[in-house]
Amino acid sequence: MHARGTGMQDARRSQPTTRVRTPRSAREQAPDAVTPATQAVFVQRTTRAGRHLPDAPADADVAGIQITSARRVIDAASGIRKIDLVRYYERASRWLLPYLRDRPVSLVRAPRGLAGEMFFQRHAARAPIPGLTQYEGLDPGHPPLLTIDSEAALVGAAQMDTIELHTWNACVAEIERPDRVVFDLDPDPALGWDCMIEAATLTRALLRELGLEAFCKTSGGKGLHVVAPLTPEAGWEDVKAFARAIAQRLAWDSPTWITATMGPEHRKKKIYVDYLRNARGASTVVAYGVRARPGMGVSVPISWDELANTTGGAQWTLHNIDERLAAAEEADPWAGYGRVKQKVTAELTIGLEERDR
Repeated sequence: MHARGTGMQDARRSQPTTRVRTPRSAREQAPDAVTPATQAVFVQRTTRAGRHLPDAPADADVAGIQITSARRVIDAASGIRKIDLVRYYERASRWLLPYLRDRPVSLVRAPRGLAGEMFFQRHAARAPIPGLTQYEGLDPGHPPLLTIDSEAALVGAAQMDTIELHTWNACVAEIERPDRVVFDLDPDPALGWDCMIEAATLTRALLRELGLEAFCKTSGGKGLHVVAPLTPEAGWEDVKAFARAIAQRLAWDSPTWITATMGPEHRKKKIYVDYLRNARGASTVVAYGVRARPGMGVSVPISWDELANTTGGAQWTLHNIDERLAAAEEADPWAGYGRVKQKVTAELTIGLEERDR
């Protein structure tokens, strides 16, 4: 993937004006109206992966938004087309929006699919994406930050060739006070998946020892994410210092296979605990978000009871995610996430650092 400036946009399509808002301490949140996509009867076709997907016209309508180049294959490995991605984001919007709404989002866009050049967009650009909300002044010296607050905005982002959605650890109303801390467990491929399971278990145990509840999700790529929700009180530097102390403690306890140090020379046959996801402006792929990688993996929340039975970071893909969403209807693995009230303190960080000496 090649990083590109936020000014590179797909200017070939006319787009409606994007909303611009000034952040405030409290915002009303009305339930999103769910508008079913216009449906047509299509001939069934089979992808390389063997799953039957409905055929699609060259252009289609999803959630009231015209989808252009709907048949374009974006992942040759799986046969996934643009319309398949757009329709997923529409039907999964009720799962994604609680983790997207009011939270700055960065986009990985692929106008020519996975085989073409991709770029990472953190801010608004001259050609706005339909439905996304812009927030001026939250990132000094840069254009407005963006949020995706509705099904229409989510579908609009996918229409503009967005595949990945990465969110900040804070909401716009409390932009200087993170409401979660994230540990990205990134393995050397030489390690077996059992090591990933153990690393996530150890991370959870250490957090529980400190009185913090954590949740787990697959990354949609190689690893796992351990996420601890927070009451937004501590600032960015304090939360990052705490995350660093946790990562260093894990590496201290298991130095032969866990590291908290960046760089490929430090990660051979080890799991890197990436605590830098907790810096201001850093972001992590959203829960239920798709990855721009061959196979189109999805980052999926799991319960701790399910962890031992997982098989990989991309266990769920666009080909089997519907089964997972159906299971989540019966038992949401993150059902208690929004009810957790906990915080990190300087005392917790100092205690961890002193134990490592």
